[in-house]
Amino acid sequence: MLTQFLAQWSPVWHGPHGGPGWPIGLVFLLLIVALVGVVVWSAVRGRPRRQSAVERAREILAERYARGEISSEEYRERLGGLG
Repeated sequence: MLTQFLAQWSPVWHGPHGGPGWPIGLVFLLLIVALVGVVVWSAVRGRPRRQSAVERAREILAERYARGEISSEEYRERLGGLG
């Protein structure tokens, strides 16, 4: 009898089949929205930035210069040719 009374008068529990009501539904909806947001954010952030051909050529040229494969004059000449 006490259980029936409490089930009827509880502000968040509407009987044995009513569930906790809209507050839990709202929390669940917010969790789903947050999860979708995290997935989209990580997908966008996780993509590597695409380098242009000129940027990649400059990077290779700098690596070759750092390893001593080309002289400083050749480095400057080729760098100037890249634009």
